[in-house]
Amino acid sequence: MLGRTRTRPSLKREARLIFVVGSPRSGTTFLGGSLGAQPGLVDLGEVKPLKASIPQLARLPEQEAARRFRRTLDVVRRLGLAGHLRGVEQTPETSFVLAAALHAYPFAKAVHIVRDGRDVVCSLLERGWLGAERAGSDDAGVAYGAHPRFWVEPDRAEEFRTASEARRAAWAWRRYVSGARSAPERTIEIRYEQLVSEPGSVAQRLAEYLDLDPNPLTESLSKAFDRSVGRYRKDLTPDQLDEVEAEAGELLNELGYVK
Repeated sequence: MLGRTRTRPSLKREARLIFVVGSPRSGTTFLGGSLGAQPGLVDLGEVKPLKASIPQLARLPEQEAARRFRRTLDVVRRLGLAGHLRGVEQTPETSFVLAAALHAYPFAKAVHIVRDGRDVVCSLLERGWLGAERAGSDDAGVAYGAHPRFWVEPDRAEEFRTASEARRAAWAWRRYVSGARSAPERTIEIRYEQLVSEPGSVAQRLAEYLDLDPNPLTESLSKAFDRSVGRYRKDLTPDQLDEVEAEAGELLNELGYVK
């Protein structure tokens, strides 16, 4: 009589990772989850040890940052028994070390989801993460509040601390988006606004770029909500809009959000 066959994880390591990058509150979580739900893929979420290490990695030469990045992520994948699956990593801070991440995984690709910075500011204000009175910290132990983060230009640190919360939020959007656009040759850029209005079209582009079946991906992306598109028109005051455009107007204009 034959014994019961046990299913074991494959020892083969899948090298075609997908990095979903972009500003917080731009749809990275939704997109990462949608991609991770596809056959043969797994959503790694925001990898806490990686997120906590990125401020240090961002100061290192690319090759050394790549080595440490891969060491951390490989441990997480191994402990999660997910090394044989095509992982979808969606930590927004990966935007600041994207070149190193892609250096670490030569067969990986990046997906940058861009959302109107004015709507992102609305969402960040709602969350209060950059508010001067906000206490506590995020899941990686990074404190909330008005203090300068690692992505703030050193010569503008004091300016960041004393800026309005709306301006700090616009600052964050500008820096994350700029970082996520650092490796265009291996990154596909999609718009949040198009994702919610034309999920089939976006799914087709992503499927071709990432070698996926567009049909189940279309179904996943069709679950996005469009209620937050253009919310800045009613949620931001004229003074807040002026602050946002003063800080990030050039990038908003470059991306076609401000004419």
